[in-house]
This record gives sequence, structure tokens and C-alpha cells, in this order.
Amino acid sequence: MPQATAATIFDASTCERCRADFPSLARRFGPHTVAFLDGPGGTQVPNAVIEAIADCYRKRNVNTHGNFPVSAELDERHYQMRAIVADFLGTTAERISFGQNMTTLAFALAHAIGRTLKPGDEVLITQLDHEGNRGPWLMLQRSGVVVREVPLLPTGELDYTALRDLINARTRLLALGCSSNAIGTVNNLRLARKLTREAGALLVLDAVHYAPHFAIEVSELDPDFLICSAYKFYGPHVGILYSRPGALEPLATDKLIVQEDAAPYRIETGTLNHAAIEGVGAAVEYLAGFGRGASRREAVHDAVSAIAAYEHGLGRYLWSALEEIAGITLWGVPFTAAERAPTVCFTLAGVDSAAIARRLGAVGICVWDGDFYAPRPVEVLKVPGRSLLRVGFSMYNTREEATRLLETVQQMARDK
Repeated sequence: MPQATAATIFDASTCERCRADFPSLARRFGPHTVAFLDGPGGTQVPNAVIEAIADCYRKRNVNTHGNFPVSAELDERHYQMRAIVADFLGTTAERISFGQNMTTLAFALAHAIGRTLKPGDEVLITQLDHEGNRGPWLMLQRSGVVVREVPLLPTGELDYTALRDLINARTRLLALGCSSNAIGTVNNLRLARKLTREAGALLVLDAVHYAPHFAIEVSELDPDFLICSAYKFYGPHVGILYSRPGALEPLATDKLIVQEDAAPYRIETGTLNHAAIEGVGAAVEYLAGFGRGASRREAVHDAVSAIAAYEHGLGRYLWSALEEIAGITLWGVPFTAAERAPTVCFTLAGVDSAAIARRLGAVGICVWDGDFYAPRPVEVLKVPGRSLLRVGFSMYNTREEATRLLETVQQMARDK
């Protein structure tokens, strides 16, 4: 693990130091330094992660379970990576499975759980979620499973009164996003766990947009399954599945007879991306280097919490400044909410969001427009043109970058 900086506060000076670790931040687009304000779509990668991936290719480009030393070394490295990711989520290595991405793991899980369901059984999804945590469960309708939606309120929050009413004796599962990748809402996870436990239903949490910004202790969240993606927290494209002890083993997963039956391997269909997995471990260790604690687990949780406070400050600054621009509509709960992801979505009356994204891109500012693979909340909220402009902050972003974005948006608002 990198030497800890013992920084309980991640501030602008800490950010400036960390920026040197990300080679992509040195890129220029014409006269402009590139500003990556697209964290919800995927973060940039530090040198430590790049080196870890390259080191695997340099030294261990073999397969697992071979009777020779290099393969044994890879086996040990794989276990270490599971243990490192387990520290990130607050669990143990035996609970961590890897996959191609969150969506692939969600489909694999839905296939397996679907085999335990019968026609008339009910599954709950929400109108707020990314399609990665909707599509796999909607697929179960083909076998007679009833899929119901928890409504989304105009405030950008879920209707928890409706959630209470929807859960009943036939409910077998609730698939819930921890935080919306579209508008940044953080959901009431404790209530979801309480209600599903009372109903005897499974709880599947999508933490893709939550894990980069909130320290996770799965023992506190207590899901049956939790899925996230390393490329949202400075790692490569690898999906991660946490499974509660005993939750994965009874499921008939899609696997070959040669694959191990026990968790965590039971849902891993074949050869994994060994080098990328080493990059995942390096990403967690990189984050841990910004925190303090007697263990890696304590250090990484301390770091994520400190970084989250910094990111939240950037989001609050941008939100407040956008409120002052005529024609801007902000979407989602305000930054006065107790918990909120550092994601700011807005529209400018009379201007297509894609046009704003192109204008910002022309001055080196990377942001996303559209529905971000979460078309349902954009539809329910009646977003004009079904297209938002999304800004998402990460540990390497600065107030100056947010100000650059604001200046361009202000000019567009004046010109329209």
C-alpha cells in the first residue's frame, strides 16, 4: 500500500498534488487544458494503476491454477486483489466476485435468481435507476414474474410511501440503486433493507455511482448482493459483485462444470481479465494512500470520506452558481440534502443539451449530455428533449475547472 499522507481533509492543495498522478490531466485540446468533468461516465486512471496492469503483462501473463511458479504467483495475486477490494467494501475476500462489468454481473445474477422464481412472484425496480439495474430484472417478465416500479417524485426522490405499499408477501426481490447516476439522488438504503427483511425479499444494490463517493460498509448496508464498477473509482473496466454469506451458493448460475461451485467463483463464468483485476487492487490502494488508519480498510474508508467532502463542495459551488443563471433548470435534490452524489444536472431553456456539451468540449471541458443510460427518470421527470447536461466531480477536479464551465454556460445563456 502507498505511504499514507494522513490527510483527514482532502482540500485544493491535496487535489493539486494528486493531479500529477493522472497523466491524462496533462492533455491539451488546442490552447485548452482538458478538464474531465465526466466522472459519472468513468474516471481517469493514475500512474499506479497503469503500472500495475503493465506489471502483470510483464511478469504474469499466464493463466491460473497451473502447476508452475508463475501461475501460483498469479493465484496468490488474485486472492490479494479480492482482499483489497474487500477492504474497499468492508467485507472479506471470499465475498468478492469479478466480472466484465456491472451490467454483465447483473444479468448473470438475474438469470440465476430468476430460476428460483415462479409465475406470479414479484420483483421491484425503480423509476430512478440506470438500465443496468432495470433491464436484467425486466427480462424476468418473460417467465411470468411480475415486475413493479417504485415511482419517482418530481423532487428527484423515490416515493417511499409507494415502496411500503408495493412490498408484499409475493415480493421476492428489490433492485435498488444506491445513488442515481443521472441526477445524484442518494436513496434510503436503510429503509429498503428494513422493508425487504420484513417481507423475506432479497435486496440487490447497484453501487456503481455510490462507491466512488461514499465509504461502504456492507455489514451496515446489509444487502444480499451489491454490484459496482472499478472504472468509476480510478480503476479499469472490471465489475465487482459482493454476495452475502450463503446467498450465492444456492443459485444455479450460468457456469461450466469445470468452474468451482463455491462463492466467489460460482458466478465467474471463465478466465478473468487478470491484468485489469490487478489494476482494480492498485486503484483501491491508491485511494488508501490519501487516508489514515491502522489498516488498509480504515485508510481507504477515511480517504473516500475526505475526498467525498471535497467533491461535495465543488458540486455545491456549481449548483449555487447555476441557480443564478437565467434560463437554467437544475434537476435533482439540492445540495442541502444530507447525502447527495457530487453530480449536477441542468438544462438551459431553448438550448439543446448536446449543443452545450459540444460548446464545452470545444474549450476542452468534457461533460455528458443525454440520459446516461438512465432513460426512465429522464422520461418521468419530463426533461425537455429528454436530454440533460451532466457534470460529475472526481478527486482530481478543481474549482477553477468548474468556473471555466460556468463561464461558457453563462455566455451561452446570454447569447440565446
